[in-house]
Amino acid sequence: MNIAFAGFRHDHVYTLVKWAKEAENLKIIASYETHEDSILKAEDKGIKITHRDYDELLKNESIDIVAVADYYSARGDMVIKALKAGKHVIADKPLCTSLEELNTIEKLSEEKGLKIGLMLDLRYMAASLAAHDFIRSGGLGIVHNISFGGQHSLNYGVRPGWYFEEGKQGGTINDLAIHGIDLVRYITGLGVSRVFAARCWNAYAKDVPHFKDSAQFMAELDGGAGLIADVSYSMPNVKSFSPKQTWRFTFWGEKGILEFNYADNFVELTLNGEDEVKILRSKNSDSNPLLDFLADIQCKGTDLDTRNVLKSTRDTLKIQRAAL
Repeated sequence: MNIAFAGFRHDHVYTLVKWAKEAENLKIIASYETHEDSILKAEDKGIKITHRDYDELLKNESIDIVAVADYYSARGDMVIKALKAGKHVIADKPLCTSLEELNTIEKLSEEKGLKIGLMLDLRYMAASLAAHDFIRSGGLGIVHNISFGGQHSLNYGVRPGWYFEEGKQGGTINDLAIHGIDLVRYITGLGVSRVFAARCWNAYAKDVPHFKDSAQFMAELDGGAGLIADVSYSMPNVKSFSPKQTWRFTFWGEKGILEFNYADNFVELTLNGEDEVKILRSKNSDSNPLLDFLADIQCKGTDLDTRNVLKSTRDTLKIQRAAL
């Protein structure tokens, strides 16, 4: 199959380019960008920009897949256009920034039999796999309470400037919480059934007061489990290590507590009646979001398929809307 890249406004796209180059039977045949600095950066990384007109790129019938990585609020329309042109789509997160866009994307995907992929890579961590296997096997019993933190560094002046242009980021919950919402779904099988409270506000980016860098919410999951989360741009700027607090998850069930974080490759488990904390380990996954997306196109069974991408995106957008 042939893939084209549309947009290089976020560095996540270069991980997707790497995956595409490594994938068997997948060829990069075109790329689109209009932002001059992004064009220069892409070319410095060995990527030739073939198109400056997105509609012209979509006319190429040889393209099977479009990878979308423009600024966030531009993505929904780009995804919709690609689907209308008969292309499968994989995107950096978020897929889009409104429920209206998502409704159109879901309808086109179903009508045309096209697949949607998303770079939800937290699923593939060793700790995530260990937590998934233990909880899905019933080791924690019924899960009643979940919390996660997805704090990130603001990196104002380093992060792409469009982040701080009004209307382009589309909301910090939709920006960051999609990873946590999707990982909770993967580990427990639970989606969001009701949003109780959600708030976004400006706390750290004082130079751009319209940018709501802090975000918290409370929701009910399927079956009645409760979720509380914080996904603020509140992490200190650090250079030489990845803080454990960048992502951390806690699950409380009938039989005990399970915890893990982004920096470690293991899970800590405290069970009723035990005298010490247990450590659970798993190997890193051999897969990635692109490989699962390609498997989905081929109708092979995969956990990160179009259905789960759309469900996790919808849950996150519902929470983001509640914060407005």
